[in-house]
Amino acid sequence: MKRRDFIGKTGCGMAGFMAAGMGFASDQEPPPPPPPERKRYKLEIEIYEVGEKTRCVKKGTKYQYPADIGKMCPWLREAMYCAVRMLAAGVTFPWRYTGTPYEKKLNENGVTTEFIRCPDPSEAGVVAKITRTEIKK
Repeated sequence: MKRRDFIGKTGCGMAGFMAAGMGFASDQEPPPPPPPERKRYKLEIEIYEVGEKTRCVKKGTKYQYPADIGKMCPWLREAMYCAVRMLAAGVTFPWRYTGTPYEKKLNENGVTTEFIRCPDPSEAGVVAKITRTEIKK
């Protein structure tokens, strides 16, 4: 008898296959639980420090990530690109810069900060402060 004839005439199909012990048994381990839900964050970029000859930004200017990323100077935007993406994914960099004006918060009440300096070789001296705030459910 051909296989198709057997399945068609007996009507066993997958149920017969399972009953014969050839499919998934009930004593198998259950599938693993789904991964925990990812945390969500709000990112704000603030111009923390500017040099005397800075013309592109003003101290205190704030940007929301990702909404305002196109409004930023390309040099500064590219300098902080990797850090911003990693902070948005929940990564926390371990260095603290203790005792400097750039001392960071590391997940204090859901807030983490990071400082990035613009690579502009002039005397612009722009430093941005990135603040990551956890969005509570």
